[in-house]
Amino acid sequence: MNRLSRIFQPLTIKPRNAEILNLEGLSCSQKLMMNMGIIKPSNPGCYHLLPLGIRSIEKLTKLIELEMKTIDGQKIEMPLLTSAQLWQKTGRYQSVTSELFVVNDRHSKELIINPTNEESITDLISSVSPISHRQLPLRLYQITNKFRDEMKPRFGLLRSRQFLMKDLYSFDSNIDNAKHTYNEICQSYDRIFQKIGIDFLKVQASTGTIGGTSSHEYHFMSPIGEDQIIVCNKCKYACNQELIAVDQKICTKCGENDNFQILNGIEVGHTFLLGDRFSKPLDATYLSNEGKPKHLQMGCFGLGLSRILAATLEILSENDQLRWPRILSPYTLIIIGPKEGSKEQTKIQNLPEELYNTLNAVPTIHEDILIDDRNNMTIGKRLLEAKRVGYPFILVIGKKSLEDIPEFELHDLVNKTEHSFSESALIDFLLD
Repeated sequence: MNRLSRIFQPLTIKPRNAEILNLEGLSCSQKLMMNMGIIKPSNPGCYHLLPLGIRSIEKLTKLIELEMKTIDGQKIEMPLLTSAQLWQKTGRYQSVTSELFVVNDRHSKELIINPTNEESITDLISSVSPISHRQLPLRLYQITNKFRDEMKPRFGLLRSRQFLMKDLYSFDSNIDNAKHTYNEICQSYDRIFQKIGIDFLKVQASTGTIGGTSSHEYHFMSPIGEDQIIVCNKCKYACNQELIAVDQKICTKCGENDNFQILNGIEVGHTFLLGDRFSKPLDATYLSNEGKPKHLQMGCFGLGLSRILAATLEILSENDQLRWPRILSPYTLIIIGPKEGSKEQTKIQNLPEELYNTLNAVPTIHEDILIDDRNNMTIGKRLLEAKRVGYPFILVIGKKSLEDIPEFELHDLVNKTEHSFSESALIDFLLD
């Protein structure tokens, strides 16, 4: 039984003179996640992810891994450290040195704490090259922490120095097959974001320091987004503003003249069609059906899990209350029983625990229920706190539970409604 009293959730108690707190420069999601014990700061750009945050990330991870199975993605784990020599071979070391965390081992060998893994994965494939064309397409992914020396980390998990990322690398025999893989994986990313339920835009983007022939970004629209997205009002073609010349007035896709809107976006995913950008300098090859070694055609596909979590909360939350997509909420339903010593508590005894066990058999919320067993606190105080944390459903066992046919008060935070249900009607509602 998941009991709130046993969860490590250090809340920030708002002092009476709260106006003296300096909250300037903090995003809504950052303030709420810190105040409600989802994250706690460690040092600039780095955060402790606490139990409720971990549950949400685990749900997102499960969602992504189930989707990866549909496209034959194979999960691996690469080292956090990569030799700087590999980055020098691909020519990236000099161009991104300022963002790299670099360490030296006891033998004075220079190592990079990975912000991304193109060199590492290509070196892995190169070490077993040439692989057979029958093994292609090959799609390898990992979910791990990455590190980037951000000059100005800000907005909590939206721009941090340590972040959780899922990166997938594809290997194909030719550019046409690589394009097919690229489109298939992008469609998979579309499905992931559709399941999360936040409106998103897939936009044409710069290939930047990673390189390749084409690139797309996935964005959640938000006023605090640091990227400016240009959207053609006629054909809906969208691109990052960095691709548009300052004086450009015509849509490059449909030719519409001066009919754009500019939106702010939070980047939550990025995909690249790499070609042989990394396979050539690192000599990653496959053996063709003619028996000749040829350089592999690659793609890379990233999702920022910790950023997706923060971005969804940034978009959905209210000023003083977190709001989660139901699929990512740490718990879908929390049960609040009567206060200890009250008339209701004296008469119903173990009803909260019995109701917990009954509801836990409902498939849609199985193992996704939390009971607030801090019965020394009033129902009102616990209800207010549950609303601030943002559990999608809050079930209150109050005075109506004493009626001949007990009824329970259900607060639906997603739809901003309240219901009074008997046990059977409650189960029917949650099954819907």
